[in-house]
Amino acid sequence: MNRRQSIASAGAALVLGGAVAIQCARKSPPKKTMPRETILTTGLGGHVLTNANVWSADGQWVLFDTRSDPAGTTFDGTKIQTVHVETKEVRTLYESRNGARCGVVTCHPTQMKAVCILGPEHPTAEWSYGPTHRQGIVIDLAGGMRNLDARDLVPPFTPGALRGGSHVHTWHPQGDWVAFTYEDELLNRFAEPRDFRDTNQRNIGVCVPNKPVRVPKSHPRNHDGDYFSVLVTRTTSKPRIDSDDISKAFEEAWIGTTRAIAFQGLVQTPAGPVAEVFVADLPDELHHPGTGPLAGTELRRPAPPRGVVQRRITTTTHHKHPGIQGPRHWLRCSPDGSKIGFFKKNPLGVVQFWIVPPSGGDPQQVTDSPSSMASAFTWHPDGRRVACVVDGSVCLIDTVTGTVQRLTAKGDESAVPRPEACVFSPDGSKIAFVRTMEGSNQICMVDVD
Repeated sequence: MNRRQSIASAGAALVLGGAVAIQCARKSPPKKTMPRETILTTGLGGHVLTNANVWSADGQWVLFDTRSDPAGTTFDGTKIQTVHVETKEVRTLYESRNGARCGVVTCHPTQMKAVCILGPEHPTAEWSYGPTHRQGIVIDLAGGMRNLDARDLVPPFTPGALRGGSHVHTWHPQGDWVAFTYEDELLNRFAEPRDFRDTNQRNIGVCVPNKPVRVPKSHPRNHDGDYFSVLVTRTTSKPRIDSDDISKAFEEAWIGTTRAIAFQGLVQTPAGPVAEVFVADLPDELHHPGTGPLAGTELRRPAPPRGVVQRRITTTTHHKHPGIQGPRHWLRCSPDGSKIGFFKKNPLGVVQFWIVPPSGGDPQQVTDSPSSMASAFTWHPDGRRVACVVDGSVCLIDTVTGTVQRLTAKGDESAVPRPEACVFSPDGSKIAFVRTMEGSNQICMVDVD
């Protein structure tokens, strides 16, 4: 038996193992069979899914990158690829050149294009891949690419250009603006904050189309971009204890079709940092400076545009297990924008699914599962159900009743669904996820209904 047949057989055993057990139990009483699971990729090489938006707009293709490490922590991929969910044909959409690496691809909601991270070409010891040395590129699924964000590392800095690296780009549901996380190259050289200077801290940014940014070629790592980029969160180098000051803004999500972003903000408590839910309300126009220059200065990070309002949504520091916890996950909002979903421990220390409205208030625990939530999650288009991994299976969570429905059989622990992604198709009929089989990640899919 060759490797392809071996992986297919292993996958069949995972699926059929559950089906056989169910069939044996049908004698009395009959039980519903597991939904059908399909293995879409085979063979060696990396197959890594981003935590959301991995399906093409037509729902026929699943996009992935080729990082070799199962968790994707080693950023060594050189290809953005896609697999057809019916034929299992694999195509290469983009291949990086000149020593650059690429990955973390997400799709446009209505058009056949995607955005991903690109590391530096011709990397050197001083300028290799890292949080402050990456950028976003837009890939047309029919062919071609262009820079998303511009970079300008030499003062006077260009408004609309970044001085660092962008990461995990996601389109607004209307398909125009793009959100991302950001780290600053210039401030990264400072180890400690001073009253007159900032240090590098992760923040959330937004790219706006139809305003290309051209920068001077005064630095070999400067480049133009097709979108105008700004930061929309405000962090503090010296956050006050028990305040709404944050030292990090990360793992963000668009709130429905509004011009607002939910994100995790790291606040400071006497016991240490705690992640809470925050929201940044955005104006329709992001080109006007607020309290500081959009492009920042040599000693200060870029300032949010005029009209941006940053709000704290949750305060859980008094809970037995305060703050957002569990597997690494991004906040995700229901399609209608009425609920922000996140993970948090219950009093017993078990990670559960919680929701809170963007207007604020006490967070509501949805699940009461004996097993912790174990992966990033996404919302079904119906706005009621959520997909994530629980107890070794891809599961559906009903956010009204709190019930957890197992979709895939619980098989060998060495091949449980990975925690990085559990992503609904655009019509909600399928979920894409990843299993590691015989040492290699494989893209899998399970029917929902």
